[in-house]
Amino acid sequence: MADTNRELADFLRRARAQVDPERAGLPPDGRVRRVPGLRREEVARLAGVSTDYYARLEQGRRIMPSAAVVQAIGRALGLDDAGRAHLEDLIGLAAAPARRGARGVQRVRPGLYQLLDALDGEPALILGRRTDVLASNRVAKALFTDFDRLPATQRNYARWMFLDEDARSLFADWPDQARAAVESLRFEAGRDPGDRATAELIAELGERSPEFRRWWEEHRVHQRTHGAKRLRHPVVGELTVDYETLTPPGDPDTTLFVYTTEAGSPSRRALDLLASWTASDVDSEGTRPAR
Repeated sequence: MADTNRELADFLRRARAQVDPERAGLPPDGRVRRVPGLRREEVARLAGVSTDYYARLEQGRRIMPSAAVVQAIGRALGLDDAGRAHLEDLIGLAAAPARRGARGVQRVRPGLYQLLDALDGEPALILGRRTDVLASNRVAKALFTDFDRLPATQRNYARWMFLDEDARSLFADWPDQARAAVESLRFEAGRDPGDRATAELIAELGERSPEFRRWWEEHRVHQRTHGAKRLRHPVVGELTVDYETLTPPGDPDTTLFVYTTEAGSPSRRALDLLASWTASDVDSEGTRPAR
């Protein structure tokens, strides 16, 4: 079975096991359920396809369902937007020619660096493929970590989250944030299954982190568009930051993360204090840290 088909089979089986039959609108049929979730024939019935057709799809057989069938299966499994997009990626409906072949080194265009500087006072960073950290402003470096101090090959958000003890102590909700990082990386891997660097990162984290390995095997996906993080910062104490993500037009592999706080809140005061502290460091050195 090809790798992509194996991934598809695993994703469908795990998604089916997570569906509550009652919430899916299926009446009790008197049969004992030996495993959680829906049976294959129930998914097929909800999706309007034959049981044999769905079974072959879940086995990873080389068939290409229509977009309408994929959408129906996604509804039957109760998938969210990220789950449906991941299903389309694994089946091949969303494959784009631009994603095939060798991938060049990602570079941040000058205008985005200027935007980071313009957001002075609000933490902001730019992530690329497989959660590589491409750039960050001074407040983001102080709030999280200065990725620029790491070797270029180590500047990766997921690697930092799982392999750096400072990350574990920084996030008050580390399990939630770490699981989200796994699910986001799963989503990314489905978009570009042939990327060797992504595969190497997954293998490294799976070998070095039992939490990563366990959550990766659950095959859940998540696309980070907005959310919140609870921090225990060593300088300014506890604070909660909200984030929004922006993808520049024409550059789908680059995502800008901007972190904000509620006006007048203790978190806002903590972030202002951190911004003031980093500004003092810059003034005392007479220059900004290098990008």
